[in-house]
Amino acid sequence: MPDFSRELAIGSTVAGIDEAGRGPWAGPVVAAAVIILRDRIPEELVHGLDDSKKLSAKKREAFFAALPACSFIGVGRASVAEIDEINILQATMLAMSRAYLDIGRPAKFALVDGNRAPDLPCSVETIVKGDARSLSIAAASIVAKVTRDRQMANLAQDFPGYGWERNAGYGTAEHKQALERLGVTDHHRKSFAPIAALIN
Repeated sequence: MPDFSRELAIGSTVAGIDEAGRGPWAGPVVAAAVIILRDRIPEELVHGLDDSKKLSAKKREAFFAALPACSFIGVGRASVAEIDEINILQATMLAMSRAYLDIGRPAKFALVDGNRAPDLPCSVETIVKGDARSLSIAAASIVAKVTRDRQMANLAQDFPGYGWERNAGYGTAEHKQALERLGVTDHHRKSFAPIAALIN
């Protein structure tokens, strides 16, 4: 389970940063940056926060609702147009930088999930599988996933048939069949090979 050991070792204000949505065929990539106030975080979060993919949707929503009372939170996005223009890796770095700036207050240090560091105005450490090791990154992973899942569910109301309220834009069989039936939308990543193949 993730804990505060890395944050305590750093000993100053730490932001955890993670993203959601690098792999889907549709929708933006969303990043979150979270500075947890360690003197305010309740025990159920200390012992419950984890990699968002390991949690049920119900638990993610509950933690998402609880985090603002004990954290400073920033969210950043990179659009489908930006993903297609600069590639998904660079768009992810851009979303992470925007999330950090959206916190509205500086951190002395950022812990970033993965092995690539975004351009930030503070010291940065990358941690592979950081959402399973750092509570700050785990919190960011939950904020990013819930924010993006809600956005995709909203888009599904305007673009019914693709199942985005269930698949969040990932390349499921349902999504693939809908693409063949309904075609490509403005929210599809045209630089991604399965979408490019359909267009061509």
